[in-house]
Amino acid sequence: MSAIETIHVDGEWRAAASGAEREVLDPADATTLATVAESDASDVDAAVAAARRAFDSGPWPRTPVAERAALLRRVADLLQRDREEIALTESRDTGKTLEEGRVDVDDVTAAFRYFADLVMNESGGRVVDAGSPDVHSVVVHEPVGVCSLITPWNYPLLQASWKVAPALAAGNTFVLKPSEVTPLSTVHLVRLLVEAGLPAGVANLVTGAGDPVGACMSEHPDVDLVSFTGGLASGTKVSQAAAPTVKKVALELGGKNPNVVFADACATEEGFDTAVDQALNAAFIHSGQVCSAGARLIVEESVRERFVAELARRAERIKLGRGTEPGVECGPLVSRQQWEKTRAYVESALAEGASLRCGGGQPEPAAHRPATGFFFAPTVLDQCHREMRVVREETFGPILTVETFRTEDEAVALANDTEYGLAGAVWSSDAGRARRVAGRLRHGTVWINDYHPYLPQAEWGGFGKSGVGRELGPSGLAEYREAKHIYQNLDPRPVRWFAG
Repeated sequence: MSAIETIHVDGEWRAAASGAEREVLDPADATTLATVAESDASDVDAAVAAARRAFDSGPWPRTPVAERAALLRRVADLLQRDREEIALTESRDTGKTLEEGRVDVDDVTAAFRYFADLVMNESGGRVVDAGSPDVHSVVVHEPVGVCSLITPWNYPLLQASWKVAPALAAGNTFVLKPSEVTPLSTVHLVRLLVEAGLPAGVANLVTGAGDPVGACMSEHPDVDLVSFTGGLASGTKVSQAAAPTVKKVALELGGKNPNVVFADACATEEGFDTAVDQALNAAFIHSGQVCSAGARLIVEESVRERFVAELARRAERIKLGRGTEPGVECGPLVSRQQWEKTRAYVESALAEGASLRCGGGQPEPAAHRPATGFFFAPTVLDQCHREMRVVREETFGPILTVETFRTEDEAVALANDTEYGLAGAVWSSDAGRARRVAGRLRHGTVWINDYHPYLPQAEWGGFGKSGVGRELGPSGLAEYREAKHIYQNLDPRPVRWFAG
């Protein structure tokens, strides 16, 4: 299979300077989907140099806001034009279902349209009252400059849009690096940016491994901001690499997210059915490979056995298979490495005393599920406690752990007993209790009687080791800007501070 040109620098598609290539695998059967260019530090240098020139002397940072917004809207229209093609690419590359791929394209489209609208509705700056009619004082916002944007493998297109759309809306230039495991939809996105008329050098793409490519992007002296979404260990390295040049850093580093279910939420058959159904969605969408996955079920003791039994029964019936096959509800894990990691977490949990209610390994092969694929059965682990690795660490696989509580205070303490703080949920028919508990949870997003929805106009990010900064919403745009105070004396006169 011939390699596709996946490095885009200064308006041109090219192979890696070294000629190196990498195979991208289909996780459903471990066959090769594509062969892409494998960048190294020299490719990053070229991409950063192009972005630097485009920012310092190119037209984009000085392009009127209306024209920048219009380009973002053109990109949104092109995404919808190519919706089926992109969704299929995303499904085959990541393993998720085709319908999930379609939802991702729609969410990406919404992000581009949101940031286009946001910048169009802004005023020309914040006027500051200086206390004198002879002074005009205003705070304006300018683009940060050259941005290194590093995205993960689970939602490659969506996470790219959360960075690319606000970066462009603010007038920045950038170098974008998707995960080496799932780069294909990001290549398509950059092609759409070019088709929409983005000037050369504004959007640059490098494909390759985090080491050395991501490391070089993080430490590069000509980069002004690094935005990274990924794991805690890698995010720590990004932050350390960026520190010597004191560049801005935004990190979204995942979570270990609690889904707290009070007994009153299950008081009716409809309430019980809904809470169980949403617990399945929270834990097993995209095979649990979601930073906000509700991987920790924290359920009131009085309903635990009934709740967990029904949850396990339904989890066993989830149809696993190739994401493009009709009727498939859950695809494979993204790689053999992720499969092995997931299996190791299950083994450690069982060794530490957990009870396996369902799943735990690879399901039997089926016509829609190749034996060579990285499939892992949805797994429910009961009798878990906080000291277990599987409860403390982000597993990023289809594993749901079960803990119990008796009182509201105990539920809050368990939910907050994590070094992460990205997201969580509260289920209760008592509206006052639900809001009270939601207010006490130290997590960046808290759902009440729901799980997983997000809005492009609402900030996304976490507390603690889930990262720093925010994506989406007005704060997501602010990450890509610098505030500048302009103070103008309308009637300048001598100060006479010094006698001479």
